[in-house]
Amino acid sequence: MTHAARAYLNIDALRHNLHRARSAAPRAKILAVVKANGYGHDMVRIAKALQDVDGFGVACLEEAIALRNAGITARILLLQGFTHADELPLLVQHRLESVVHHAQQIALLQAAKGLSPIAVWLKVNTGMNRLGFAAANARHAWRQLNEIAAVQKPLNLLTHFANADVRQDPFTARQLAEFLALFDGFPGARCIANSGGILGWPQSHLDWVRPGIMLYGVSPFGDATGAELGLKPVMTLTANVVAVNDVRNGDSIGYSGIYRAPRDMRVAVIGIGYGDGYPRHATTGTPVLIDGRRAPLVGRVSMDMIMVDVTDLPEVALGATAILWGHGLPIEEIAQHANTIAYELLCKVTRRVQFIETGHG
Repeated sequence: MTHAARAYLNIDALRHNLHRARSAAPRAKILAVVKANGYGHDMVRIAKALQDVDGFGVACLEEAIALRNAGITARILLLQGFTHADELPLLVQHRLESVVHHAQQIALLQAAKGLSPIAVWLKVNTGMNRLGFAAANARHAWRQLNEIAAVQKPLNLLTHFANADVRQDPFTARQLAEFLALFDGFPGARCIANSGGILGWPQSHLDWVRPGIMLYGVSPFGDATGAELGLKPVMTLTANVVAVNDVRNGDSIGYSGIYRAPRDMRVAVIGIGYGDGYPRHATTGTPVLIDGRRAPLVGRVSMDMIMVDVTDLPEVALGATAILWGHGLPIEEIAQHANTIAYELLCKVTRRVQFIETGHG
């Protein structure tokens, strides 16, 4: 038996989640965020399945060019923008749009000669304190950009929520109010709502919305799963049982002997580990779904294998399929057991895992 963890990608679920975003924000255009290799789902595959969106958001130039080389023709926005002058001709060549969040970027645009105009999204820092012009400098930056021939007019405007994943957090409302007041009456499209904003803050939808994690069926909120929000998991991560062993009461299981059997046990060994992207810090008790029934992980996660207590599942045998997250087992629950977030689990699935598309109905 070969080592072959598999990630099944349900394209119907992806499109369902896009419809969920559209239904929540029916008057806004959709910028589907596919950065970080489509949140670990294969960026090109995801973009090709979502070609009816209004545009795509990526982190950097390399991701954008990869989409263009794959035949994606929709608008593409670089969320981190550009950092060097030699990137500007590439933006023009590949018809890319860019966030401008720093004075040095404006200087590069001012110095550009003979450059066809680039579509620009001016980013304002309303409290995330990561990227963006401070409110006190934002209008000056807007005026500077409007004087540059290499910038398309009108400018577009955006900011980023810091706490939209916490529903009812008043900080989100303050960010929105600051953004709207700052550019009241200014021309150009406005964009602020990420997945949390789309599902939790309808007043933030404005002209464009930026669904990210919700497209992949995962909740942006810490107090709900994707299923509870009407989303469907796109990725279902699976692997096979490669051994079933009898373990005696008191025997240690796995590296470092951190787990000792509290009774005579039957333990299934599943062919997946941190070498595939399964979280090493998943704790004993993390659920695994085998033949539709839950079984708890025991002991420490290895590079290629995990061990699961199947004492109460006598039908489990060599070759049985285990679901690590996805259909029937929320990834949000696995993330809690590993003291992380679902975003990280998805992004860390490695190239050793075989990706298989399903659901084209």
